[in-house]
Amino acid sequence: MNAIYFVIIGSLSALVFAFLMYLRIKKQPQGSSEMIRISDAIRKGANAYLKRQYSGVALFFGIIFCILLIMASGGYLSFFTPFAFLTGGFFSGLSGFIGMRTATMANNRTAEGASKSLNKGLRVAFSAGSVMGFTVVGLGLLDLSIWYLILNAAFHNLPESQRITEVTSNMLTFGMGASSMALFARVGGGIFTKAADVGADLVGKVEVGIPEDDPRNPAVIADNVGDNVGDVAGMGADLYESYVGSIVATAALAVAAGYGLKGVSVPLLLAALGVIASIIGTFFVKTKEGASQKNLLKALRTGTYISAGIIVVASYFIIKLLLPEQMGLYIAVLSGLVAGVLIGAITEYFTSDTYKPTKRLADSSETGPATIIISGLSLGMLSTVAPVVIVGISILVSFFSTGGADNFNVGLYGIGLSAVGMLATLGITLATDAYGPIADNAGGIAEMTHMDSSVRERTDALDSLGNTTAATGKGFAIGSAALTALALIASYVDKIHQINPDLKLDLTLTNPKVLVGLLIGGMLPFLFAALTMDAVGRAAQSIVLEVRRQFKNIVGIMEGKAEPDYAACVDMCTRSAQKLMIAPALIAVIVPIVIGLLMGPEGVSGLLAGTTITGFVLAVMMANAGGAWDNAKKYIEQGAHSGKGSSQHKAAVVGDTVGDPFKDTSGPSINILIKLTSMVSIVFASLVLAYHLL
Repeated sequence: MNAIYFVIIGSLSALVFAFLMYLRIKKQPQGSSEMIRISDAIRKGANAYLKRQYSGVALFFGIIFCILLIMASGGYLSFFTPFAFLTGGFFSGLSGFIGMRTATMANNRTAEGASKSLNKGLRVAFSAGSVMGFTVVGLGLLDLSIWYLILNAAFHNLPESQRITEVTSNMLTFGMGASSMALFARVGGGIFTKAADVGADLVGKVEVGIPEDDPRNPAVIADNVGDNVGDVAGMGADLYESYVGSIVATAALAVAAGYGLKGVSVPLLLAALGVIASIIGTFFVKTKEGASQKNLLKALRTGTYISAGIIVVASYFIIKLLLPEQMGLYIAVLSGLVAGVLIGAITEYFTSDTYKPTKRLADSSETGPATIIISGLSLGMLSTVAPVVIVGISILVSFFSTGGADNFNVGLYGIGLSAVGMLATLGITLATDAYGPIADNAGGIAEMTHMDSSVRERTDALDSLGNTTAATGKGFAIGSAALTALALIASYVDKIHQINPDLKLDLTLTNPKVLVGLLIGGMLPFLFAALTMDAVGRAAQSIVLEVRRQFKNIVGIMEGKAEPDYAACVDMCTRSAQKLMIAPALIAVIVPIVIGLLMGPEGVSGLLAGTTITGFVLAVMMANAGGAWDNAKKYIEQGAHSGKGSSQHKAAVVGDTVGDPFKDTSGPSINILIKLTSMVSIVFASLVLAYHLL
């Protein structure tokens, strides 16, 4: 129990630090009245979108809550599960909302800071990103702590081994609420932001030939709103879900491994110490005027690496104190940390215009849009090799270093710890990710208010870096999702054995139920990606038609004498996103239940394995291809291949347009799909065991 109080301290430290960063941003100068007006328009659009989204999601949560309550009254679930589901969703949504509110407050302040110096712009944007990062980890640990205390008190009459089993199995279920909210936020926000982005680029930049974020473009406000609802609010909910999912899955595996309360305490303490390490790391993020992309990356990496170094030292003493005879667990934590760093470096290599892959992608624009799309797909596919190898090595090292060869459950606990190690420094990692959309918004405000060209150059440098850090953050989240998913699959099998200890599961590939489950699971990420890509395409078509209509019908719009109807595009994106996000979000909940009722736990086990394998690879491919297309376009805009307005630039814009839903809608949503299917399977395990057909 002493460990949980330290976790509470870590949680409160993160939230206090986030609040201090918020106050710091609020004190920064906002710029001209025109900058404030545009920032207010973006904020109002983002608030309106989230209000409508949360209203729709509340209906979904109400229905699922009632279903879980009925199952609990029938003895299929614990009475705590429906309420844990609600709190998981609430805190996941709240973390995204706070991050979005901060980002929309910081965009004009970042533009004003960039008018003074590159470092000033970086510090404002990074501080705003820090609010997001530390809100996510703070609320995540707070939710965990509250439920730990409630459940420990509720089962205080049981012997310690039984009490810990009840506590961890119930805590595991609130991850379903977090995952559900994250999926709606990521998919809905991703559809909104990419529909607006694609519509604005195709008509404004390609057809009409005006610059990005030109105030004459009717979709420009919707595009900037989308950066906040998709890349900030959606991402915050997404990584909240990854963070708490890895911790609770590992805590649950500690019981099966025989480590009891001390084993449960290890991932909780690692997460709490990660908060302190991340706070320290933020003070080392700074740069100088005229910094190159390498210098800017180094500034952000310095803070991240210092945080990781602190965890390397601190985790040794945690393991030494709690489980001194199991120092192989320390190797597991290190393998996760190293894997996270390496995946970040590989992602950076494939998506940053500092390195050859993205430069070669830009070269392919010489022969038009077709070749840049072919080259981008090739780059994305090639980029999957290293992350798969890295995660595979991390799994093997974690499993065998902890004694998995002798005790399978101990090895699985080691894999779970490696996922926790990878996400331990999420506070600062997410800060480096979340600052990108803020810099992007700042560039838009600078363009729309006709600030000095040097300001746009600085915000573009920060934005280009943001594309790389965002791609790195997505790779990081996807890699951790693969490790967490393995822990969740193990938790699912363990849950089945808890319900029916006498059941003998045949999980071999020769079992047709497992094989069919694998095939359906392998298909599921492709079905999900198809639905989300199609949703972006359909929503973007309506925006393209609306932007064309306004250019044609509003007299004086191109001369700057008439103002476009920005609100029409914002409203159109909002309605499209709310409607089109339903189908892809529901399949993650419905498919595992249907497969379970048809083919039982063996079919579900195959489904989860198949979804994890293809989902991991597909998500990496899409995220990296999209990031590379985006930075290839920016590389050309900086002067390569005849620069802006050239045929090469137009080809790169088409490539970037294809890559938008890859990197910001489908790709980052797949890692949530992987974990949500596992969480749903765990929650409905009792029902599946009672009523499956085969």
